[in-house]
Amino acid sequence: MALDDVQNPNSLSAKFRRKRDVKLRGLIEAIANERGAVTILDIGGTVGYWRRLGCDFLRAHKAHVVVTNFVASELTDLGGDGDIFEQAVANGCDLSEFGDASFDLAHSNSVIEHVGDWRNMKAFAAETRRVGRAYYVQTPNFWFPVDPHYYKFPIIHWLPRPVRARLFNSLAITHSGRIPTLDMAYQVIDDTRLLDGGQFRFLFSDAEISSERVAGLSKSYIAIRR
Repeated sequence: MALDDVQNPNSLSAKFRRKRDVKLRGLIEAIANERGAVTILDIGGTVGYWRRLGCDFLRAHKAHVVVTNFVASELTDLGGDGDIFEQAVANGCDLSEFGDASFDLAHSNSVIEHVGDWRNMKAFAAETRRVGRAYYVQTPNFWFPVDPHYYKFPIIHWLPRPVRARLFNSLAITHSGRIPTLDMAYQVIDDTRLLDGGQFRFLFSDAEISSERVAGLSKSYIAIRR
């Protein structure tokens, strides 16, 4: 059973996503019951993520989701769902186009580990906490043996950068196969910087932190401020 095959409904990743969806739906439902509607800022997300959560559910709770992404190509055709969604190119580390507490819920799923160095991570966390009255943030755990982003083999992400770069350049051990140059290998490595539990709790110190566990090990963390 694949850990990271989200297309396979029996994979561990798909099962964890279903559990996360229950938490997220509960949070949205609670806000809607209190306020009569829900405004959501999805930082670094996609419309497809929310369609999987359920457009009927979002409409029933009068949710309006602003989906932002740093990469314009991730913004897609809204089709008949323009009543629920709008999209914009935005930088999650600087959301100055949005005011303080301007959304009922700020949301990100597996994004903060892609924003760059620690300074950017702190900026991303601060902006998430600023723009949302409540927030929901999920990220994988550095200390889980398998990095779900790129690697087919366990503990690869614990090795020093030069060792990883050489391995990626020499062997087909990433999901995309062998990386053809060292320069590209370093770009792949630097695109993802996983957080551990202590770092995550520091960044979201006003949230309730929970973990998703596999065989007793924390696979990922979720921060929720209600």
